[in-house]
Amino acid sequence: MSEPGTVPPAPPRVLVVDDASLVRLYYRGALERAGFAVDEALNGIEGLERVLTVAYDLLVVDVNMPKMDGFSFLRALRGREPPVRSIPALMTSTEAGEGDRETARSAGANFYLVKPVPEETLVAHARALVGRQA
Repeated sequence: MSEPGTVPPAPPRVLVVDDASLVRLYYRGALERAGFAVDEALNGIEGLERVLTVAYDLLVVDVNMPKMDGFSFLRALRGREPPVRSIPALMTSTEAGEGDRETARSAGANFYLVKPVPEETLVAHARALVGRQA
């Protein structure tokens, strides 16, 4: 709770990058209920364009997308100048192999979650990555 006369902090801003509209809707609902401000991108190219024009506190990125997949998106992002390259990234995918997790880590993901991601898990990881408690 903020002191009288002070402006409360802005909610953390999240970009969800996923080509599946139902997944974006699900993530948006879960994150907005938890107090995040959410934007969406349909693929890595659109996500990169948004990241270069808006300051985000967190990225939630799918692996398999047309035009630019999540791995390529994170590699391109991590090659940029600060602060863009240091935005925390939560990668999600239906791929559950250890090799997929390692590829995500080497591309620059902070966490890798296998879909379907329960709402509580998504929110807990998002809060941890932006440094906010429940």
